[in-house]
Amino acid sequence: MKTTKIQNLALSFILLAFTACSDDDSNTDTETSTDDEVTVSVQSDNFLSGGLSEAISIESRTLSDGTTADCYKIVVTSTPTDHEMGPWCPDNISDDASAGGIWLEDGEVFDVDGAFVQNLATFYNDDTWMMYDSETGVITKTSTIEECEEAANPNVGAEYENYCVECLPSYVADITHTYYIPVTPKKATTAYVFATGLGGTVSTVPSSRGIAFNGVVFDAPAPTDNILAAYTLAPFDDAGGHINLAAGYHYHAATGLSTTIEQSDGHAAMIGYAFDGYGIYENTDASGNEYTDLDESRGHYDETRGYHYHVDEAGNNNFIDGLRGEYAL
Repeated sequence: MKTTKIQNLALSFILLAFTACSDDDSNTDTETSTDDEVTVSVQSDNFLSGGLSEAISIESRTLSDGTTADCYKIVVTSTPTDHEMGPWCPDNISDDASAGGIWLEDGEVFDVDGAFVQNLATFYNDDTWMMYDSETGVITKTSTIEECEEAANPNVGAEYENYCVECLPSYVADITHTYYIPVTPKKATTAYVFATGLGGTVSTVPSSRGIAFNGVVFDAPAPTDNILAAYTLAPFDDAGGHINLAAGYHYHAATGLSTTIEQSDGHAAMIGYAFDGYGIYENTDASGNEYTDLDESRGHYDETRGYHYHVDEAGNNNFIDGLRGEYAL
């Protein structure tokens, strides 16, 4: 899953408390067909009870096409019970990969170990990168909730340059998020395409992509270019997740550590649901083969699973590229 090669680095942690109903993203239409014969409903008991703040219930909600439908109301703690969170930042440049997390760049996954931090200046050809004490090797990183908040500011001050940002689970222990997912997916006439970057036209299309079975959200790609000039780093843990004070713990990549549902026919394992109710599956099948017939949303159809998605490779800092179905408002 991880290598030790160092690639371009940047900071990503400007995230909002997303819901499945509303966020700032644009909706670009892509034509799709409407001839699927098999539609598989969401199975609410696939979600792990440990990640829920309350029992899943059903509510009637307005969908993105203006119709109403039964939707699951899913209130999550954003705390995985199927794997540990962290670590993110190593303590010293002598630390091995077990002491730190990962970074995603150019389609690859890299260890954030001590050597990774030590060689930042060499990689960038910029001596401003100096995130450790040259005498002791101790890495400079956030250690309080206040430092987490200040260092995660897109306009981070000079006093927080060259920090490794590590926001801890204890900072967001009481956070919950509520999401609504249609019980039965409804194929849209046109696919909803997620916007790239921040800002743009205000839209109801959710920025987050879906939910893992452990209740952790599959978030939009981390905007890694926004705070590069701050010379800071906010690694992901080995599960592809990290924390900010608004969103809590969330994923930016699927690395295979969260709960999966294996498929008896060798198809890729299922990892969760998109916000339109269609299933999300791993990138490759049981033999390690990628799927070559995916549409612009990273989905395709078969008679066992109906329409469903396959996530992007972890190193691409991405899950899926759009919603093929209607979503709850």
